[in-house]
Amino acid sequence: MTSFDLKEAGQLLANKLEEQRFGEAPETLYEPLRYILKIGGKRLRPALTLLGCYLFDKDFEKALPAAMGVEIFHNFTLMHDDIMDEAPLRRGKVTVHEKWNPNVAILSGDVMLVKAYEYIMQVDDKILRQAIELFNKCAAEVCEGQQFDMDFEDRETVGEDEYIEMIRLKTAVLIGFALRLGALIGGATDEQSKVVEEYGVNVGLGFQLKDDILDVYADPEKFGKQVGGDIISNKKTLMLIHALQEAKGADAEELNTWINAKEFDKVEKVNAVTNIYNRLGIKDLATARSNEYFDKGFAALDKLDLPEEKKQLLREFGVYLLNRDH
Repeated sequence: MTSFDLKEAGQLLANKLEEQRFGEAPETLYEPLRYILKIGGKRLRPALTLLGCYLFDKDFEKALPAAMGVEIFHNFTLMHDDIMDEAPLRRGKVTVHEKWNPNVAILSGDVMLVKAYEYIMQVDDKILRQAIELFNKCAAEVCEGQQFDMDFEDRETVGEDEYIEMIRLKTAVLIGFALRLGALIGGATDEQSKVVEEYGVNVGLGFQLKDDILDVYADPEKFGKQVGGDIISNKKTLMLIHALQEAKGADAEELNTWINAKEFDKVEKVNAVTNIYNRLGIKDLATARSNEYFDKGFAALDKLDLPEEKKQLLREFGVYLLNRDH
């Protein structure tokens, strides 16, 4: 590529991953790894590692091994999350623990984490220690976020600040790390890499809040998974948190009835709770909060001493996430 294109970068990375065997025997250990990587996804996080490098060095392909490490790590977390959630599908395909069994999925996930380290450790020796320290911090935070998410399931109430912190850990820090790792590989100073990470974390927060909105309001044909899944499971998203705070009288009574119902028609529950959200203006509130984090990310770019055309690549990525409808 003569210039940087995020989709092309994602395809380049997908092709590189396709070439990898990761290991040969036992096949039941490595085939699930290859399977989950093959079913794809948008490859945004590893593509951001390549973009982070390109911001400071046009030879962004030198960040490919690290980007593959980021993607392997991300899929490791998804594989284990699916076990915990007892999810039957991932990206429209049967999940690893369903296709094989939970024990295979746990062990294959474990080896994915090892492989993620192998690829990330291919960075230049002068940034190796920093890269591993940053990866360790990010990996631990992702686990913390997942635990908070599970803890929230057993709590009656969750505050907005608590929810924001949970999604920062579970989702946003990996986006920030992916960009910062690429920037360091490209020769950024530590201060420059921190600004890039700040941008990534904030658009990551905006991205997750937008995802919560889409879970309720997306076109089912575009969304790729069940619309209203968060409502069905009573997931304490920002939308439900605010609905519980704002609902009064009949709305509060109806909302609590649906939350406490043990048996219900899924479509009826989704429609009823969505109507409550509509009456309370919850979508607008969540959209405003999502936009606030995107704005924080864009504002961080003002601190970045880079040519405007390179900063524009980051702005375009943020706008893409902001405007997506699935």
